[in-house]
Amino acid sequence: MLVEQNYLLSIPGTLQIKGEFLFDCQKKTYSATETIRKRRYINGPSGAPCTSELKRKVRQRWEQTQDDLLRYVWGYDCEEKHRAERLLQTTIEHEHVFPLIDAILTKDEVHGLLERLDIKRPLMYELGFRNNNCVGCVKGGVGYWNMIRRHFTERFYEMAGLEREIGTTCIKEVYLDELDPERGRIEDEMMGECGILCEIAYGNIVG
Repeated sequence: MLVEQNYLLSIPGTLQIKGEFLFDCQKKTYSATETIRKRRYINGPSGAPCTSELKRKVRQRWEQTQDDLLRYVWGYDCEEKHRAERLLQTTIEHEHVFPLIDAILTKDEVHGLLERLDIKRPLMYELGFRNNNCVGCVKGGVGYWNMIRRHFTERFYEMAGLEREIGTTCIKEVYLDELDPERGRIEDEMMGECGILCEIAYGNIVG
Protein backbone atom coordinates (compact mmCIF):
# COMPACT_ATOMS: atom_id res chain seq x y z
CA MET A 1 0.00 0.00 0.00
CA LEU A 2 1.48 3.36 -0.97
CA VAL A 3 2.40 5.51 1.99
CA GLU A 4 0.39 8.49 0.73
CA GLN A 5 -2.87 6.84 1.68
CA ASN A 6 -4.25 9.08 4.40
CA TYR A 7 -4.61 6.60 7.22
CA LEU A 8 -4.45 2.99 8.28
CA LEU A 9 -5.94 1.40 11.37
CA SER A 10 -3.60 -0.33 13.79
CA ILE A 11 -5.53 -1.53 16.83
CA PRO A 12 -6.44 -4.88 18.44
CA GLY A 13 -8.75 -6.87 16.19
CA THR A 14 -7.79 -4.77 13.18
CA LEU A 15 -8.95 -7.20 10.49
CA GLN A 16 -12.40 -7.63 12.00
CA ILE A 17 -12.80 -3.92 12.62
CA LYS A 18 -11.63 -3.07 9.12
CA GLY A 19 -14.33 -5.37 7.79
CA GLU A 20 -17.00 -3.68 9.89
CA PHE A 21 -15.74 -0.27 8.79
CA LEU A 22 -15.85 -1.29 5.12
CA PHE A 23 -19.35 -2.71 5.55
CA ASP A 24 -20.51 0.57 7.10
CA CYS A 25 -18.99 2.53 4.21
CA GLN A 26 -20.83 0.33 1.73
CA LYS A 27 -24.26 0.85 3.31
CA LYS A 28 -24.55 4.10 1.38
CA THR A 29 -23.02 4.14 -2.06
CA TYR A 30 -22.90 7.86 -2.74
CA SER A 31 -20.22 8.77 -5.24
CA ALA A 32 -18.35 12.08 -5.24
CA THR A 33 -20.53 13.19 -8.16
CA GLU A 34 -23.77 12.36 -6.33
CA THR A 35 -22.54 14.12 -3.19
CA ILE A 36 -21.66 17.27 -5.12
CA ARG A 37 -25.01 17.21 -6.91
CA LYS A 38 -26.84 16.78 -3.62
CA ARG A 39 -24.97 19.62 -1.91
CA ARG A 40 -24.96 21.91 -4.98
CA TYR A 41 -21.39 22.80 -4.12
CA ILE A 42 -18.09 21.68 -5.66
CA ASN A 43 -15.15 23.18 -3.81
CA GLY A 44 -14.15 26.29 -1.91
CA PRO A 45 -12.46 27.73 1.20
CA SER A 46 -14.32 25.27 3.43
CA GLY A 47 -13.15 22.31 1.35
CA ALA A 48 -14.94 19.84 -0.91
CA PRO A 49 -18.22 18.16 0.11
CA CYS A 50 -16.97 14.77 -1.09
CA THR A 51 -14.07 14.95 1.40
CA SER A 52 -16.40 15.84 4.24
CA GLU A 53 -19.23 13.41 3.45
CA LEU A 54 -17.37 10.39 2.06
CA LYS A 55 -14.20 10.44 4.16
CA ARG A 56 -14.27 12.55 7.31
CA LYS A 57 -17.85 11.97 8.49
CA VAL A 58 -17.78 8.25 7.71
CA ARG A 59 -14.58 7.85 9.71
CA GLN A 60 -15.90 9.91 12.60
CA ARG A 61 -19.12 7.88 12.79
CA TRP A 62 -17.08 4.69 12.90
CA GLU A 63 -14.79 6.08 15.59
CA GLN A 64 -17.78 6.75 17.83
CA THR A 65 -18.60 3.02 17.84
CA GLN A 66 -15.12 2.01 19.07
CA ASP A 67 -14.05 1.56 22.68
CA ASP A 68 -10.36 0.94 22.03
CA LEU A 69 -7.70 3.60 21.73
CA LEU A 70 -7.20 4.26 18.02
CA ARG A 71 -3.78 4.66 16.45
CA TYR A 72 -3.57 6.24 13.00
CA VAL A 73 -0.51 5.83 10.78
CA TRP A 74 -0.25 8.81 8.42
CA GLY A 75 1.66 9.15 5.16
CA TYR A 76 2.75 12.77 5.59
CA ASP A 77 6.34 13.23 4.46
CA CYS A 78 9.05 15.35 6.07
CA GLU A 79 7.91 18.41 4.10
CA GLU A 80 4.43 18.19 5.60
CA LYS A 81 5.25 18.62 9.28
CA HIS A 82 2.76 21.49 9.49
CA ARG A 83 -0.06 19.10 8.57
CA ALA A 84 1.05 16.63 11.22
CA GLU A 85 1.27 19.36 13.84
CA ARG A 86 -2.22 20.61 12.99
CA LEU A 87 -3.55 17.06 13.25
CA LEU A 88 -1.96 16.57 16.66
CA GLN A 89 -3.62 19.75 17.88
CA THR A 90 -7.09 18.98 16.54
CA THR A 91 -7.46 15.24 17.22
CA ILE A 92 -5.85 14.74 20.60
CA GLU A 93 -8.17 11.85 21.46
CA HIS A 94 -6.24 9.44 19.19
CA GLU A 95 -2.64 8.32 18.81
CA HIS A 96 -0.87 9.37 15.61
CA VAL A 97 2.24 7.96 13.95
CA PHE A 98 4.19 9.67 11.15
CA PRO A 99 6.81 7.18 9.87
CA LEU A 100 7.98 9.29 6.91
CA ILE A 101 8.50 12.36 9.06
CA ASP A 102 10.35 10.27 11.64
CA ALA A 103 12.58 8.87 8.87
CA ILE A 104 13.01 12.37 7.32
CA LEU A 105 11.84 11.08 3.93
CA THR A 106 10.32 13.12 1.10
CA LYS A 107 7.68 11.78 -1.29
CA ASP A 108 10.23 11.55 -4.10
CA GLU A 109 12.53 9.49 -1.86
CA VAL A 110 9.65 7.18 -0.98
CA HIS A 111 8.92 6.65 -4.66
CA GLY A 112 12.59 5.83 -5.17
CA LEU A 113 12.41 3.39 -2.28
CA LEU A 114 9.33 1.70 -3.73
CA GLU A 115 11.14 1.34 -7.05
CA ARG A 116 14.14 -0.31 -5.39
CA LEU A 117 11.83 -2.67 -3.51
CA ASP A 118 9.99 -3.46 -6.76
CA ILE A 119 6.65 -2.36 -5.29
CA LYS A 120 4.20 -1.29 -7.98
CA ARG A 121 2.75 2.19 -7.54
CA PRO A 122 -0.93 3.06 -8.09
CA LEU A 123 -1.83 3.85 -11.69
CA MET A 124 -2.21 7.60 -11.13
CA TYR A 125 1.49 7.92 -10.33
CA GLU A 126 2.48 5.89 -13.37
CA LEU A 127 0.43 8.27 -15.54
CA GLY A 128 2.30 11.26 -14.14
CA PHE A 129 -0.08 12.60 -11.50
CA ARG A 130 1.47 13.99 -8.33
CA ASN A 131 -1.11 12.46 -5.99
CA ASN A 132 -3.22 9.32 -5.89
CA ASN A 133 -6.51 11.14 -5.35
CA CYS A 134 -9.87 10.14 -6.77
CA VAL A 135 -9.91 10.31 -10.56
CA GLY A 136 -11.13 13.81 -11.33
CA CYS A 137 -10.46 15.35 -7.91
CA VAL A 138 -12.23 18.70 -7.58
CA LYS A 139 -9.16 20.09 -5.80
CA GLY A 140 -7.06 19.75 -8.95
CA GLY A 141 -5.83 22.70 -11.00
CA VAL A 142 -5.75 23.53 -14.70
CA GLY A 143 -2.84 21.22 -15.57
CA TYR A 144 -4.36 18.40 -13.54
CA TRP A 145 -7.71 18.62 -15.32
CA ASN A 146 -6.08 18.65 -18.74
CA MET A 147 -4.31 15.43 -17.77
CA ILE A 148 -7.67 14.00 -16.67
CA ARG A 149 -9.06 15.02 -20.08
CA ARG A 150 -6.22 13.12 -21.75
CA HIS A 151 -6.30 9.95 -19.66
CA PHE A 152 -9.89 9.82 -18.37
CA THR A 153 -11.95 11.61 -21.00
CA GLU A 154 -15.33 10.32 -19.82
CA ARG A 155 -14.69 11.52 -16.27
CA PHE A 156 -13.56 14.93 -17.54
CA TYR A 157 -16.80 15.52 -19.43
CA GLU A 158 -18.89 14.12 -16.59
CA MET A 159 -17.46 16.82 -14.31
CA ALA A 160 -17.80 19.44 -17.04
CA GLY A 161 -21.50 18.63 -17.28
CA LEU A 162 -21.88 18.71 -13.49
CA GLU A 163 -20.29 22.16 -13.38
CA ARG A 164 -22.88 23.49 -15.83
CA GLU A 165 -25.70 21.78 -13.96
CA ILE A 166 -24.71 23.39 -10.65
CA GLY A 167 -23.53 26.68 -12.14
CA THR A 168 -20.04 26.81 -10.66
CA THR A 169 -16.57 25.49 -11.46
CA CYS A 170 -14.03 23.37 -9.64
CA ILE A 171 -10.99 25.40 -10.76
CA LYS A 172 -12.63 28.83 -10.38
CA GLU A 173 -10.98 30.32 -13.45
CA VAL A 174 -13.03 28.76 -16.22
CA TYR A 175 -15.59 26.03 -16.86
CA LEU A 176 -13.97 22.75 -17.86
CA ASP A 177 -15.76 22.67 -21.21
CA GLU A 178 -14.07 26.00 -22.01
CA LEU A 179 -10.62 25.02 -20.75
CA ASP A 180 -7.81 25.33 -23.31
CA PRO A 181 -6.29 21.82 -23.66
CA GLU A 182 -2.81 23.37 -23.74
CA ARG A 183 -3.13 25.30 -20.48
CA GLY A 184 -1.52 24.31 -17.20
CA ARG A 185 1.77 22.76 -16.17
CA ILE A 186 2.22 19.52 -14.28
CA GLU A 187 5.32 17.40 -13.99
CA ASP A 188 5.37 14.51 -16.43
CA GLU A 189 5.93 11.97 -13.68
CA MET A 190 6.61 11.47 -10.02
CA MET A 191 10.39 11.14 -10.04
CA GLY A 192 11.91 8.65 -7.66
CA GLU A 193 15.18 9.49 -5.96
CA CYS A 194 17.04 7.64 -3.24
CA GLY A 195 19.43 9.71 -1.15
CA ILE A 196 21.21 8.83 2.09
CA LEU A 197 18.05 8.70 4.22
CA CYS A 198 16.36 6.55 1.60
CA GLU A 199 19.41 4.26 1.66
CA ILE A 200 19.09 3.95 5.44
CA ALA A 201 15.38 3.16 5.19
CA TYR A 202 16.07 0.61 2.45
CA GLY A 203 18.71 -1.06 4.59
CA ASN A 204 16.32 -1.27 7.54
CA ILE A 205 13.66 -2.91 5.36
CA VAL A 206 15.81 -5.51 3.62
CA GLY A 207 17.95 -6.15 6.67
